[in-house]
Amino acid sequence: MTRVTAALLVAAAVVCWAAAEAEGLGMNWGTQATHPLPPKVVVQLLRDNGIKKVKLFDTDFAAMSALAGSGVEVMVAIPNNMLADLAGDSGKAKDWVKSNVKRYDFDGGVTIKYVAVGNEPFLESYNGSFINITFPALQNIQNALNDAGVGDRIKATVPLNADVYNSPAKNPVPSAGRFRADISGLMTDIVKFLAKNNAPFTVNIYPFLSLYLNDNFPLDYAFFDGGATPVNDNGIMYTNVFDANFDTLVAALKAVGHGDMPVIVGEVGWPTDGDKHAKSTYAQRFYAGLLKRLAANTGTPARPNQYIEVYLFGLVDEDRKSVAPGNFERHWGVLRYDGQPKYAMDLTGQGRNTMLVPAKGVKYLSRTWCALNPNAKDLRRLGANIDYACTYADCTPLGYGSTCNGMDTAGNASYAFNAYYQAQNQKDAACDFQGLALPTETDPSTASCNFTIQIQTSSAAAPESVHGRSGAALGAVVAAVLVALIQFLALW
Repeated sequence: MTRVTAALLVAAAVVCWAAAEAEGLGMNWGTQATHPLPPKVVVQLLRDNGIKKVKLFDTDFAAMSALAGSGVEVMVAIPNNMLADLAGDSGKAKDWVKSNVKRYDFDGGVTIKYVAVGNEPFLESYNGSFINITFPALQNIQNALNDAGVGDRIKATVPLNADVYNSPAKNPVPSAGRFRADISGLMTDIVKFLAKNNAPFTVNIYPFLSLYLNDNFPLDYAFFDGGATPVNDNGIMYTNVFDANFDTLVAALKAVGHGDMPVIVGEVGWPTDGDKHAKSTYAQRFYAGLLKRLAANTGTPARPNQYIEVYLFGLVDEDRKSVAPGNFERHWGVLRYDGQPKYAMDLTGQGRNTMLVPAKGVKYLSRTWCALNPNAKDLRRLGANIDYACTYADCTPLGYGSTCNGMDTAGNASYAFNAYYQAQNQKDAACDFQGLALPTETDPSTASCNFTIQIQTSSAAAPESVHGRSGAALGAVVAAVLVALIQFLALW
């Protein structure tokens, strides 16, 4: 064997090994954006990065069509607002399966493996809205899959937030995990039904939220690099919150007689903006540790040396997501809105300093921004116009702890005006603001704050109303801008 041949064989082996490591990983593909990437671009992006699984939040025809023949395994989804109809009428469940599963289930079609029935329907913030309809909807969908002859290979599951289980306050360790008291009976019924149909339990785990919700939470415990003080659970040492959270679920499942049930982590990730802990450096640190563990099949203390199926959240940033949970909601992507990488990330878990393959064929609007008119004399309406711009565009990077926080009033106003201008596809009328703004070909971006140029897309839809934005979150962003405005006017 020649040295060249040997080198080629080694290189081929490395490529095959790396592809195998990425094979177990999935990615969440959300589309709540003013300018979503074209589905064909996204599917090519998945394939270029060796991502074999994708989780959707609906069954959009364009996305499903782009996935056909790709070989990418798909979890399709039923939004929460459809659960009532599907719960109350098994015929509608059969119609849904026919239109959204059987329609794409053919040789060369879409490789559907799971149907997600709702999304975190038992969140306490929903005040019980979906408590009585989720399980009947799950039953009707799985039965419809069975009746359609695909239930042996396509399973219905319910992606649930980790708040469906908890540990008793007097013994807050993973082994004490139990389902939440108010839904304990319901969760037991769901688990038994999933087990009967050989379907997995799906849970979303977010170590970032532990930091966001608790200022006293130990920072290092959110990561995987061993810097945290371990939690001792009867001699089992937990060094990170992901393991502790996962094993709390395992204990809850065991308590209802199904401790060996397969578990899918439907969402796990780290945002990069919108909060003091939402940083690219933290996201890179988190993923480096997670991916290394997944590649090694380390498992968790309760399930050591076991493969865990994981879907990272998410693929790209979404500038129309609700910010009710926090401004970070629009910044979960491992890629920017345009499919460009944010930081080094090695999906094989080898820890290499490598970047994801960026989206190809992305076209942008013209290199034109909207900025504060330097000749504007009457600034009394500036605050109202900033408020208007931030109501219909994404200004979350201006908030406290975010990448664009700390600019002066001119910078804040320019950012808000440009965000609106780009969301409106750079229409001339979208850069006026009662004479306070002007288009410019000079990039107003700073070292830490990027003023975006939006992408061209036939799916672009400029928002006509506030899309799920909470007044409190909007107020937090605008307040930061108005503080600077008051200071600015004092000097004017």
